[in-house]
Amino acid sequence: MTPNAASAPSGPSRRSFLASTAVATAAVAGGMPLLTACGGSDSGSREGTTSGKAADKLLPTYVASTIAKPDIPSKNGSAAGYTGKIDVAALPASVPDKLGTGAPLKIMAPLWGTPPKPGNPYYKTLDAEAGTKITWQNQDGNTYGEKLGAVLASSSIPDVVVVPDWELVGKISNAVTAKFMDLGPYLAGDKVKKYPNLAAIPSDAWRVSIFGGALRGIPMPGASTPGIVPFYRKDIFDKKGWSVPRSADEFLSWAKEATSAKAKVWACADMRWSAAGFFGVQPAGPLGWNIGDDGKLTYRIEHPEYLEHLEWVRKLFAAGVVHPDDKANTGDPGQRFTAGQTLVYNQNMSDWYGKTTEQAQSNPEFQIEGMDYFGADGGNPTLYAGQPATIWSMIRKGASKETIENALAAANFAAAPYGTKERMYVDYGVEGTHYTVKDGVPVKNDRGIQEVNNAWVLLAAPAPYLAHPDLPEITRKQVEWQQRQGAFVKKTSTYGMKIVEPSRYATLSSQFEQLEIDFVRGNKKLSDIQQAISTWKSSGGDKLRDWYKQLLDKNGSGN
Repeated sequence: MTPNAASAPSGPSRRSFLASTAVATAAVAGGMPLLTACGGSDSGSREGTTSGKAADKLLPTYVASTIAKPDIPSKNGSAAGYTGKIDVAALPASVPDKLGTGAPLKIMAPLWGTPPKPGNPYYKTLDAEAGTKITWQNQDGNTYGEKLGAVLASSSIPDVVVVPDWELVGKISNAVTAKFMDLGPYLAGDKVKKYPNLAAIPSDAWRVSIFGGALRGIPMPGASTPGIVPFYRKDIFDKKGWSVPRSADEFLSWAKEATSAKAKVWACADMRWSAAGFFGVQPAGPLGWNIGDDGKLTYRIEHPEYLEHLEWVRKLFAAGVVHPDDKANTGDPGQRFTAGQTLVYNQNMSDWYGKTTEQAQSNPEFQIEGMDYFGADGGNPTLYAGQPATIWSMIRKGASKETIENALAAANFAAAPYGTKERMYVDYGVEGTHYTVKDGVPVKNDRGIQEVNNAWVLLAAPAPYLAHPDLPEITRKQVEWQQRQGAFVKKTSTYGMKIVEPSRYATLSSQFEQLEIDFVRGNKKLSDIQQAISTWKSSGGDKLRDWYKQLLDKNGSGN
């Protein structure tokens, strides 16, 4: 079975990874941080966070799944790994009775690739098994933020909307509080036991699903280890006799040696995401706030490491070791990687499996491997934990009781654990139509690859796990990579809190993404970045710091 989605990158840009950002026009009044919210509140005008005992009252009761024991247990915040074969013909059911009534349900979700056609066998079968009748409004994942912003600013919202964390910029966070309902009456405490797969989602993931004092999101739990991997072409490295770089200087030196514009080979893509890990830069957004050893609360852009990681990436561009299309910010870095035009690129962990299967027939020598993060100076890296969940499905305010219960039935089906009939349906579709079983391993056919490229997996997910029955060695490599990186992961002071900043600070940091893109390409000067940081402080950053300080003083630190 395939894994649930990996964590989104902690870097400030998602453009070539998943989606661009946009700002919804949903205004919410500013004010002091929310410190103790009531579980039943649904005012739509809350900001701040809910933690401690106040959050505990809102959480579903945790009831762990015991269906399948992992071959590689979770360690250092990693996903669990399943490398053994499963008996496809004898899978137990995690949802023995259909919870859905078959009432119509409209769901908007991002999708990367070609959307399956409506009414296809995959959609029909899952509807029949879950008791649902879903109309999927799949949107291009690369521009999802724009669509999400427009929909949340409108009066016409689908019954369920998938909301990724990296789109929670500007006023979208406030719009979430205003436009989506409190699920507490259906899921808080023992109520969740009606939906056993939702009850098996770890409590930390539910904790960051509290928006504006109410449980509004159904989470996809994520590992706390980095979601972005610096991938390299191991087959080419081995052929050339190259050692994997272990410092920023080593990387640059190797990159110059490896690049040959004449042979149409460049060392790397834009390495900003990985560079943030090499240089120990704190994450973007609320996670970027941290109380240091000196007791001071600072944001990520105020640290010297922030400028240092950008200056290093700028050196890569200046040295001509970055592919020209990456410099132009066009095309697909992954395709350049598989074509051998780029030897290192950073991307979501799912590419480890995806690129391996994609190249298996056409390029059997292809080997993709994950480079371990290093400290820029050659020492150990300083990495930061991602939030326990980074994607949620949310139900619109005003939805009928039947719509709500059908949406929860769909989410419960989607959250089925590894080793169940429901997980097999979600991840592989219909045997004989979408996959066949060869030597005890399910293998998708062309139709399965096209139609089981779906958004069902975004409705909810079990505790983080990785499993590829056809390529168990990839599973092992992924989990062991996570475990090695996890040994160096720290939590910032805002870890485990879903924080909604006051709307008056909505656009405070919006200029940095494009500024970073321009700076590393040599189109902006260091003084432009320094001026932007100064402007950030004077135009609200220092006041936002005071806001966060009050919030942390009352709620306690997440680390």
